[in-house]
Amino acid sequence: MHVLAVRQDNNGDVLLVGPALRALAARARVTLICSPHGEGAARLLPGVDRVIVASAAWIDANPRPIDRDAVLDYVARVRALGADEAFVFTSFHQSPLPAALLLRMAGVPRVHAICEDYAGSLLDTRLRLEGERHESQRALSLVGAAGFLLPGGDDGALRIKPPGTSPVEGSYVAVQPGATVPARAWSSLRYRELVQELCARGVRVVVLGSADETEVARFVTGESDAQNLAGQTTFAEFAATIAEAQALVVGNSSGIHLASAVGTPVVTVFPPTILPQRFAPWRVAHVMLGDHAISCAGCRARLCPIPGQPCIGKVTAGDVLAALQRLGVQLPERAAA
Repeated sequence: MHVLAVRQDNNGDVLLVGPALRALAARARVTLICSPHGEGAARLLPGVDRVIVASAAWIDANPRPIDRDAVLDYVARVRALGADEAFVFTSFHQSPLPAALLLRMAGVPRVHAICEDYAGSLLDTRLRLEGERHESQRALSLVGAAGFLLPGGDDGALRIKPPGTSPVEGSYVAVQPGATVPARAWSSLRYRELVQELCARGVRVVVLGSADETEVARFVTGESDAQNLAGQTTFAEFAATIAEAQALVVGNSSGIHLASAVGTPVVTVFPPTILPQRFAPWRVAHVMLGDHAISCAGCRARLCPIPGQPCIGKVTAGDVLAALQRLGVQLPERAAA
């Protein structure tokens, strides 16, 4: 049996469907269709036999105009795969129906998705879920509804293939200050204060980020002794650097899910623009900081309209230092002047 899995979003979102893909792989050959923003993670997931990269204008935050020829080429590529079934994985606020339509045009016999909207003949399984649940569990619910279950001994944790060796040697704390959505990141000024304080205490710090996050990483690093690797690593090296860190400090970004997959403790300054029940660190030691009971939780804002972003604006570098200590990171006292 050949199954298509479609998850055309960012690396962190792709990591979250990993357990569901392993459930599919227990019974079928799996081809994963991902976006260019998720290819790095896609190539690290166990159980995936083939990766196809294709953008989705109905998912991308900065979409290009629809190109008819590109769409028809995509349909032809999918048709040539001869898949027996397809699963369209989305976050709770995304529609699976555009992807389902293209899969039907490609002749895929059975298509499954979680969908609140009426789907007509586009879906064979139209699963509707109530309540808040972690995105990894949401994906498992979909494949489970179609009869695909995790094999015995698989606990449903996030996992990746061994990513190789970190380009950094020795002991260090990793810091990932960027996020694809500005409202999901802690203040760059607070990150800078944290990095300076850690370095002043003799703790080695590695600042991580994508090529799009080099500016914020440069600011956060400042004149400190931290090592800035933003834009200088492959995704596998990024994963390896998180895997070998004592802990990771991050907002709501891909590092949360990489750390969950490799078992690295996480301190996340997590703004509840999307409720943390959906995207929190999964089955890994962690501390979540921020006001998650604030009245505007779940706003889904890309830019917070309230000055100072009160859900996380009161979190200080000292709060993060205390959280790192709770997770077992040894923080020496500052050296005497």
